[in-house]
Amino acid sequence: MYNHTSTSSFLLLEFSTIRGLQILHFFVFLAMYLIAVIGNLFIIIAVVTDYQLHIPMYFFLFCLAMVDLGSVSVTIPKSMAMSLMNDRSISFSGCIAQVFFSFLFITSDFVLLNIMTHDRHVAICNPLHYERIMNKPACVKMLAIGLIISLLYATLHTSGTFMNTFCSNNINQFFCEVPQLLKLSCSDLYLVEFGLLVLSCTVALGCFIFIIITYVQIFSAVLRILSVHGQKKALFTCVPHLIVVSLLLITGAFSYARPPSDISSSLDLGFAVMYSIIPPMSNPFIIV
Repeated sequence: MYNHTSTSSFLLLEFSTIRGLQILHFFVFLAMYLIAVIGNLFIIIAVVTDYQLHIPMYFFLFCLAMVDLGSVSVTIPKSMAMSLMNDRSISFSGCIAQVFFSFLFITSDFVLLNIMTHDRHVAICNPLHYERIMNKPACVKMLAIGLIISLLYATLHTSGTFMNTFCSNNINQFFCEVPQLLKLSCSDLYLVEFGLLVLSCTVALGCFIFIIITYVQIFSAVLRILSVHGQKKALFTCVPHLIVVSLLLITGAFSYARPPSDISSSLDLGFAVMYSIIPPMSNPFIIV
């Protein structure tokens, strides 16, 4: 028989039970959080105050910085408080909020990176039609569609996760991560969310292939530019963006593309840190 647990809270994974290492973890995460916040705030302020940056490329970069600010604020503050207060607990509603906003911001991040790929493709491959295609109404429309998709996606996965009954409240991760929550499920309902994750990974892979094909077209167009300075300028705006996309997808795939397993690994923790913290922290330095 399953030991069904109807719990009002969950217990998150500690990085260490040694007090000194807990304090070290607090300061390391604080440093990463401040780097992410300051870097993304710098982009936001620069785009808002500099009229010359009021173009589609920097408008989407502004939106990406806003999303990254939200993304790091979902997991890092709670993890820091957990180490500082030596309290592993998170309320059931708090866990739901973490899952929802994690999916919302990660999906928004990925949608924006795809839109930015389209923007670079139009700018380099169809420069004469750029202003007509990437006009203000078109940019706002793409952003609105992306936000709606992200909201629906986050709602779908949050519902699919928490309709399960959990046998335990011990989450083997430093935040409420869906693959780790599915390991605690007492019923076959976890297969619904697992199926959604597989579908999501397939769609993400398809989008990644689309981005690669688009960049092949972009690089082909760049090679036809006669000016060496023009080639370098075009590559400078494309390569960093491709690095960010690859970093987000590769690290996320190791956490979400694998089936739930009863065997835990320290790699789960490492990959969770990489996809949830490193991209938002590094984006301002890679893309700008």
